[in-house]
Amino acid sequence: MGLLTLVEDRPTPKQVYNWRVWVCASIASFASCMIGYDSAFIGTTLSLPSFTKEFKFAELTAPKLALVQANIVSVYQAGAFFGALFAYVFNHFIGRKKSLLVFALLFTLGAGLTLGATGARGLGLIYAGRVLGGVGVGGASMCTPIYISEIAPPAVRGRLVGIYELGWQIGGLVGFWINYGLSEHHPSNHSQWLIPFAVQLIPAGLLAIGSLWIRESPRWLLSKGRRQEALKNLCWIRNLGAQDLYIIEEVSFIDAALESQRSSIGLGFWKPFKAVGHSKKILWRFTLGGLLFMWQNGSGINAINYYSPTVFKSIGIRGTNTGFFTTGLYGVVKTFFTFIWLLFLIDNFGRRKLLMIGGLGGSVCMWIIGAYIYRSNPAAHASDPNAKLSSGGIAAVFFFYLWTTFYTPTWNGTPWVLNAEIFDANTRSLGQASASANNWFWNFIISRFTPQMFNTMGRSGCGVYFFFASMMIISFAFVYFLVPETKGVPLEAMDRLYEVKPVRKAHSIVMTEVRAEEESFRQDAEGAGLTVEKMGAASHVENVETV
Repeated sequence: MGLLTLVEDRPTPKQVYNWRVWVCASIASFASCMIGYDSAFIGTTLSLPSFTKEFKFAELTAPKLALVQANIVSVYQAGAFFGALFAYVFNHFIGRKKSLLVFALLFTLGAGLTLGATGARGLGLIYAGRVLGGVGVGGASMCTPIYISEIAPPAVRGRLVGIYELGWQIGGLVGFWINYGLSEHHPSNHSQWLIPFAVQLIPAGLLAIGSLWIRESPRWLLSKGRRQEALKNLCWIRNLGAQDLYIIEEVSFIDAALESQRSSIGLGFWKPFKAVGHSKKILWRFTLGGLLFMWQNGSGINAINYYSPTVFKSIGIRGTNTGFFTTGLYGVVKTFFTFIWLLFLIDNFGRRKLLMIGGLGGSVCMWIIGAYIYRSNPAAHASDPNAKLSSGGIAAVFFFYLWTTFYTPTWNGTPWVLNAEIFDANTRSLGQASASANNWFWNFIISRFTPQMFNTMGRSGCGVYFFFASMMIISFAFVYFLVPETKGVPLEAMDRLYEVKPVRKAHSIVMTEVRAEEESFRQDAEGAGLTVEKMGAASHVENVETV
């Protein structure tokens, strides 16, 4: 089996893997471009001489400066936390497509507000704009993975949800390099720091325009009783006719899942909350999804993303442009390995193996970097204009980039893929809202306290690296004992996956059962001449055709 071989849950027509599903996923993933760009540009923008001069950062004490920087960064995550929760309401009542449009417009408004900030007006508009922009990206971060997972064929679901992560890295790549380019080629004035804030409007505008074109999730439409529209959209996305056996089979699985939901908890807005409160199994899945993001943020990724100049300074790198260049190179490495993850790893190696490899390898790198910083204490030489990076410092930079190669194709996007898969139809929207809110909560914790951590945790901040190393090694054990493999498992079979013990054997057992059930279904369907009409949809499909 080759690295690009598709592992299918059932015989699948080639038409299913068509450009439409990939384009819909790509358009929805402009949401992650917004997130990735912000996580990359904000740290270096706060270090631009033009920005620090206009807002008089030099007049602030070190603790006050750390507080101001932390507030500028973290109010965005605070807004995103609430945006992820609000998104559950929008997703339930108006669907995935319209929700993406709403949150794209909110982000656009927030980004526009930041452009009105000046030294005379102070930071108020930047705070307000970042809170509102955070609400927009928080909502979009909930909508996008669930939308993609619902339209994706199981064999490429990991890659399609992975486009969300790829968008994050492309946005980040632009964000990491933009301030290096501006510091090199643009005068140090008001417009120098205003440009990176304005660039946020580009992915937001593309998402807003694109959301008018993409098709609504057939699963959501079926849950609302809009059967004709759901079948039309499904046929368009799959590029198949309404009477194709693959369509008949997929509709039957969705119908069965919805019927199970109706008979168990119901389809109302508050029903999923009731299910979480009454079922320890469902509550565990919510807890698992949230903890995945705790371990992800505990790796140190967002401390590096948001405060990359501070991180590289702690290793001993001096100079604004040198720090920006090193940060940009970090973005290149991340983007390259995200492509590797998307094309070769996520749907072949699976989720569990990637997370365990990343946790173990990344931990070793962080221990080595922390040990170097403890021994050399680069902060003690920060005021020496002639200080140069030692051979040990060069080795530390090497291990930093090695950490990036371990982290990026493992923990960077895989938690998003898992959280887009693990919830059943009963609780999927609420589950994704919970997962996204958890991501932004832990993101907020890290972004809010990273400056203070570097000021107080050991010599030159070495304790920060030891903390992240400890979190990554613990995450290895967490995944091994508690996280089942979801690669290729149909969304409708996730309940069964989480019932099988031990966790490490659950995937093989469930996939054997799924293939046996689907083979039986196909034999019965072909023998009985089953059609969509015989499934009770005759009055709804006569006008359905593949566009």
